[in-house]
Amino acid sequence: MSGRLDGRVAVITGTASGQGRVAAQLFAAEGAIVHGADVDAAGAAETLTLVGGSMTSSVVDLTDDDAVKRWIDGLGPIDILYANAGATRFNGVAETTFDEWSWVLRHELDIVFLPVHHAWPHLTDGASVVLVGSTAGLSGSVTNTRIAHTATKGGVIAMTRQLAAEGARRGIRANCVSPGMIRTPATEGDLLAADHPMRSIEEHIPLGRIGSAAEVVRAALFLASDEASYITGANLVVDGGWSAVLPG
Repeated sequence: MSGRLDGRVAVITGTASGQGRVAAQLFAAEGAIVHGADVDAAGAAETLTLVGGSMTSSVVDLTDDDAVKRWIDGLGPIDILYANAGATRFNGVAETTFDEWSWVLRHELDIVFLPVHHAWPHLTDGASVVLVGSTAGLSGSVTNTRIAHTATKGGVIAMTRQLAAEGARRGIRANCVSPGMIRTPATEGDLLAADHPMRSIEEHIPLGRIGSAAEVVRAALFLASDEASYITGANLVVDGGWSAVLPG
């Protein structure tokens, strides 16, 4: 049985763990040839073992302009770019130093811009670009102060719309998937930790539970596939209804 992405070249960033690892597995299972990258060599190697022969993996600092260019230029034509990689820090406006602000912008905006920028000339006509926003880019939070993260994720959502405009003449679609609270190794270590004020957040999510990485990736898979052939510039929110209702 054929897959939804048979024979397509999919570049996925941040494949060493979490949503990126799941993306590499699901995209490959749907027939894609996956090229992954991450700064975490051990995690990337483990993902490569899990996926097998339909994937290549490179150790790349995705905030390094020259390194990203070298990696992307060596891949050839690209049908799908899934700019999944990112890292963040949470603090309010009064506590966020300029160094922290700059670090978050580098690891949540530069890390998206650079792969898109260098992949753009290599994207096939009709290619699909999927970015990763967040519900943090849609609203503020009194529980999780996060001025830099809110700014970057709002920027990613806005970037999606601009890429949709610039890619339209070539049939390149650009869309965004915005997760709410998702259980990953990263969130287990901060937002879902026992001492974090958001630890009981599932009580306030209409569907009554925290989402999984696979649920986010399946939304991204849909946006990358021909099933979404008339969708561009969209932001698909995957949050169990969290952002759609008032608290409590």
